[in-house]
Amino acid sequence: MDKVFITDQIISASHLSSLVSGDKSGAVVTFSGDVRNHDDGKDVTSLTYEIHPSAQDVLTSIVAEVSARFAFNDVAVAHRYGDIAIGECAFAVAVSADHREVAFEACSALVNTVKEKLPIWKHQVFADGSDQWVNFA
Repeated sequence: MDKVFITDQIISASHLSSLVSGDKSGAVVTFSGDVRNHDDGKDVTSLTYEIHPSAQDVLTSIVAEVSARFAFNDVAVAHRYGDIAIGECAFAVAVSADHREVAFEACSALVNTVKEKLPIWKHQVFADGSDQWVNFA
């Protein structure tokens, strides 16, 4: 799948939307998971994502799995790794379909499955000097 990306480059839901839009689709639904400046009541000062070497293959498999369950027209998914600034997009999805219901459902399924299965770990540093690993085994 050529619209599935694990990258250290800047990503955006609007860019992914442009990759899946077309005349046959009546709906394009996007998700943008952006880095926020707080978590669990603490101010976040920096965030880094670490990935497993299998992350690209796992993401491709997730997209194939969800694609088999929904009759949408096209899909693009991207997840960043490395240092990501507050306010930047870390994870984006775009799904196009004939009708909105399928696009919404497929987009939601992709987001939830990626959050559940992608081997990626978030390291947050807080303003008080503490830090936290999320999804760390």
